[in-house]
Amino acid sequence: MAANPELRMDQLPSDPLLHVLSFLSFRDLIHCTYVSRRLNDLSKHNPLWRSLCSKHWLLTDADRLQSGVSWFGLFKRYYTDLGRYMQYYPVLKRAWDQLKVFLQQRCPRMIASLKEGATEVELNDIEAQIGCRLPDDYRCSYRIHNGQKLVIPGLMGSMSLSNHYRSEVLLDVETAAGGFQQRNGMRRCLPLTFCFHTGLSQYMALQPAEGRRMYESFYPCPDQTAQDPSAIDMFITGSSFFEWFTEYVHNVVTGEYSIIRDQIFRYVHEKDCVETTGHITVSVSTSFLPELSSVHPPHFFFTYRIRIEMSSSASPEAACQLDSRYWKITTSDGNVEEVQGPGVVGEFPVMTPGKVHEYASCTTFSTPTEYMEGHYTFHSLANKEEVFHVAIPRFHMICPPFRERLVRTKVSASYASRFDDDDGEYCDGDGGDDFGDLRGINMAALEGAWCPRHI
Repeated sequence: MAANPELRMDQLPSDPLLHVLSFLSFRDLIHCTYVSRRLNDLSKHNPLWRSLCSKHWLLTDADRLQSGVSWFGLFKRYYTDLGRYMQYYPVLKRAWDQLKVFLQQRCPRMIASLKEGATEVELNDIEAQIGCRLPDDYRCSYRIHNGQKLVIPGLMGSMSLSNHYRSEVLLDVETAAGGFQQRNGMRRCLPLTFCFHTGLSQYMALQPAEGRRMYESFYPCPDQTAQDPSAIDMFITGSSFFEWFTEYVHNVVTGEYSIIRDQIFRYVHEKDCVETTGHITVSVSTSFLPELSSVHPPHFFFTYRIRIEMSSSASPEAACQLDSRYWKITTSDGNVEEVQGPGVVGEFPVMTPGKVHEYASCTTFSTPTEYMEGHYTFHSLANKEEVFHVAIPRFHMICPPFRERLVRTKVSASYASRFDDDDGEYCDGDGGDDFGDLRGINMAALEGAWCPRHI
């Protein structure tokens, strides 16, 4: 019996070959085009590149029709322009798309403040201007959107207290370059955000200098115990621009952060921080304010937002009024303090079925982590002699990781080992007279502060 002749590539059916090719990366597909004429033709099959365009560039059929070229040609066009950012582009582009959809629904006035993406030439010119290389994840994001206009509210979060307001704008790359730091204590640092009201900026370290790690983001925190203006500690907000931006967007679009008056407030809510007593539910979210905090001396400023809600299914006879509050405060060094007083921030809210009462207050500590818990005392409107407690769930206030200036420590350190056993200093914000602590806090941060309005 004669042996079967050797099976040649051009004799194999197309469908199995295309199925095999569908598992290859775009680089392997390109390599296949050099193997034979048959593989060259099959490797340019439109459905293969449609899948790759969707995977790497998030392109749709509408994008392809608008381009007027094949999927293979469209992939080449995007790769030529954005190929260096391939590892970041799909995640950052998806983050921007999700953020814009969310903003359109919840904070529509922010959409108009977003700027079109920068070009490669513009980013290269900025690198030449500042004499430092911009990381590829930063460049990639700024190719999609070049930050936002210098308007309020800022894209990167707001915070409002009695006599304090912060709203951080995501700076465009040209404005950021104007604030590039060369002074001692902040050498080779590029501002990412800016707040007009406080002068606060988050920075990204473009080189590992003065105890900072390459490309980490941080809030600078002047050492108020030192005479040297270059003595600057830092609250770390991210290990890279990619982590910093995508984590923030995730918290926004998943509802982790609150939307109040069309602005993004960076309150963090613990999932278990909800307590129901009878018909009343209490939940708490917290936020750390770096602009009112310092590492030296240890002074950590937090705000917390409390939501009190009476179930809509409660009977009208359940209506009640809040009389007083009680707090038990425990600091990370084990100190416990108990505080009580009338009302909440000077108010005595009446709760009726379906009603929600929210308020914000603040507190300061000399330790970087602590928690609070307690209860409210209510009386029934139907019978004022009927008094009862409503539990406030335990909620934690945790300072972000910080690093002390290199001159002081020589070694990077987290907050876990940086404090002596100081007593926790507590300021109960519910009395309505507690915001005096804002006066004079961290004002050294504003001395000689860069402001984009002066560029």
